[in-house]
Amino acid sequence: MKILIVSRPFVFHGGVETATAGFVGALVAHGHDVHLLSLPGQSPMPGVTQRTLPLPRLPRTARLLAVPLLARRVMREHGWDVVQSHERTLGQDVYRAGEGCHRGYLDTVPGERPRRGYHRMLLALERRVFRTTPQVVAISRRGAEEITALYAVPPARLSVVYNGVDLVRFHPDNRGRHRAGARAEAGVPAEAFTVLFAGSGFERKGLAVAIQALAALGDRESRLLVVGKGNRGPWTDLARRLDVASRVVWLGPRPDIERWYAAADVVALPTRYEPFGNVHLEALATGIPVVTTTRAGGAEAITPWSGAVVAPDDPRALATSLEWIRSVEATRLAAAARAAAEPFTWERQVADFAQIYRRLPARRGGLS
Repeated sequence: MKILIVSRPFVFHGGVETATAGFVGALVAHGHDVHLLSLPGQSPMPGVTQRTLPLPRLPRTARLLAVPLLARRVMREHGWDVVQSHERTLGQDVYRAGEGCHRGYLDTVPGERPRRGYHRMLLALERRVFRTTPQVVAISRRGAEEITALYAVPPARLSVVYNGVDLVRFHPDNRGRHRAGARAEAGVPAEAFTVLFAGSGFERKGLAVAIQALAALGDRESRLLVVGKGNRGPWTDLARRLDVASRVVWLGPRPDIERWYAAADVVALPTRYEPFGNVHLEALATGIPVVTTTRAGGAEAITPWSGAVVAPDDPRALATSLEWIRSVEATRLAAAARAAAEPFTWERQVADFAQIYRRLPARRGGLS
């Protein structure tokens, strides 16, 4: 089957992009003729025909319109069996809403309000995408409920397909390989209870709550590792005010994220808005329990003994869950976490999309 995927370039520190890369690779492994339409900067992928979308330098708001218009020219070419976009474009058969709804995001992160022109344009584009795309795919049940509530997409056009995770790269054996070396590199004592926060977009993903929870823990040896891209200023100031600055380790964006899962005892993602962060699955696959919030699609992967789900903006609840995890036998948590991740395979994701492709008009064909 000849499939065109429209996506931003894959980068090592982006969860949305990592999810796309795994899915595209799985399509190729299943024998499909995959074409990738992306902006300049995309690295080659084995078995994928790459097409670059030429985009001149434009202001941010102008890019919102330019990308859909230029991408639509390629989509209109003959020969595609399915056109699937992971971006807010127009003319695709399938739209994967990997970033959720911008309207829902704005409701939870008021700090983004000042760029009103940009947000109005993006919201208008989002409305049209949800109104006109034949099949819309959410990446969690929570995301599907949000799309239904905000944009009234009917059930016949809306599906849920969870992300997959690399169960080989992210494996409990990594603790034996990487834990001691990673902790030594970060200056973390071998026995210190260690929490990992991984993600860019520190405000949205709740880094302030993670730092506050660190301060609320019942010992002064625990550590917080922060992996991700962003301005550290407000968060380092907060850590100093709470007298935990020496216990927060800033690692920046890292391509070797599997080492830092292995270094941690628990992953904390106290997010205000998260359609389904790959961090949840990657940590669980590594055998690391996860504490996240009711606003994270990834909470749907948490099972008993593999982590906990708390309210957002509640550092005390987060600290209580972290203390509970510290009190439980590590081997029990590791087994439960790994078991929670194992159903989330790339093969399952491709099979779920195959069902959606079969619902498209006959001219688009179907997967065999």
